[in-house]
Amino acid sequence: MLNVQIICVGKLKERYLSDGCSEYLKRLGAFCRIQVIEVDEERLPDRPSPAQIAAGIEREGRRIAAKLPQGAYTVPLCIEGTMLDSPGLARAIDRAAVEGKSCIAFLIGGSFGLWEPLKQSAPLRLSMSRMTFPHQLARMMLLEQVYRAFQINSNGKYHK
Repeated sequence: MLNVQIICVGKLKERYLSDGCSEYLKRLGAFCRIQVIEVDEERLPDRPSPAQIAAGIEREGRRIAAKLPQGAYTVPLCIEGTMLDSPGLARAIDRAAVEGKSCIAFLIGGSFGLWEPLKQSAPLRLSMSRMTFPHQLARMMLLEQVYRAFQINSNGKYHK
């Protein structure tokens, strides 16, 4: 069974988001071993300088990197990534498994983004949209899309 990790910056603060994430985590249990790993979000001043932002992103990125399993197929979420439709994400997940990857790790940065070395080393960078979403909402959206991908790959009825 494939291991799927979502390594993300920060904790969910809204109940509706944690309820939605819990539902998709429960559903995904039928298809994979799923785990959400949260790393601490950097506290920055109200009006951080570009240098403070860069340093904060790096510290968050190093925390994410420390949680990455050896040999995982990494998929950072970033605005400059590739936009896939749901069947495209399903194919990417299936391809990683066929290539012998036992773990897929999706990476979600904090409100200022994701550390560049994490993005550069990844075989697939994923963009959910050209729009900007709160990173906490992105977590629930990603879980739904990963669930949809597994449904597509197993010819389930969820994806129409």
